[in-house]
Amino acid sequence: MTRRAMITGLAGLTLSEPERSFLAQTRPLGIILFARNLNAHAQIKKLIKEARSAIGSEDVLVLIDQEGGRVQRLKPPLGRTLPPASCYAAQYADDAMASCESAYLTARLLADDLTELGINTNCAPVLDIPLPGSHDIIGDRAYGTNAKQVIALGRAVAQGFIHGSVLPVIKHIPGHGRARADSHFSLPVVDTTVSELEKTDFVPFEALHDIPAAMTAHILYSDIDPDTPASTSPQVIGDIIRQKIGFSGLLMSDDLSMKALEGSMRERAGKVIAAGCDVALHCNGNLGEMQQAAQGVPQISEERVLEPSFERFMAAIEVTRGISAKPFDPKTAKRALGRVFTE
Repeated sequence: MTRRAMITGLAGLTLSEPERSFLAQTRPLGIILFARNLNAHAQIKKLIKEARSAIGSEDVLVLIDQEGGRVQRLKPPLGRTLPPASCYAAQYADDAMASCESAYLTARLLADDLTELGINTNCAPVLDIPLPGSHDIIGDRAYGTNAKQVIALGRAVAQGFIHGSVLPVIKHIPGHGRARADSHFSLPVVDTTVSELEKTDFVPFEALHDIPAAMTAHILYSDIDPDTPASTSPQVIGDIIRQKIGFSGLLMSDDLSMKALEGSMRERAGKVIAAGCDVALHCNGNLGEMQQAAQGVPQISEERVLEPSFERFMAAIEVTRGISAKPFDPKTAKRALGRVFTE
């Protein structure tokens, strides 16, 4: 099995013939869905089915950003109204156990919703710890402002997804909370020392280093690599993410089309792979850019002896096959959620 080390967006509600041809020729590891791809349950299922068919495999990661709050692509009536992470953070102060249970149950319910549509990967939980003065791009997406709380709630959410056969993607490793800019529009620079980052920002990722997938941050950490954003930095990925934090799972870049990165899409894709990412992520659905990005990433194959990227991809796929699934009663869960959860 030979696949291309990228995850790609799609332009609209249906798969165009040029997109179908691109998927068939490129055979990416996955696709990612946004609001532009979603208008009815039957349409979503058909789009995913056709994308899988074009790629020629059932082993396709189908991603979505369904965190809750302001970051959820499936909005009512297509999906549940989900509370932002800050709701669990507020509840945690009064009852930590109940807050973690609410977070777990919501994720577990959401996993059922996603798998029913054919979506098997959710880009959540966010493990970033925001600081006063940081950009509100994280804001209420955070599970708290201290590592202990973020770890507890992040773990609960990740387990809820895994127990429902949905792959969680922790983000934005090694930490986006200090950023004073939105990486969608410019490159944030964090000048905090490595020793301080090790005591704060890195801690939740280190605690959840066993989660099978993670997404990088397009942030420049000047005390680690003063010249290169984390997603394209061998120092950040090799020394910090892989060694210090100990993350050994499938590592995908944040979106290549974000303005924090420079160069052509081919150059950006090549740089994230060369730095140590397993997968390049391209989200905006622009076919020309997708084709350029595909030229910058390698093929990964089970034929290559012990290829780490292939092994990590298959470990992620195992989650979506229900290896860690657990029985679940949705009605009981909804009653237990109380005020934190709303339909």
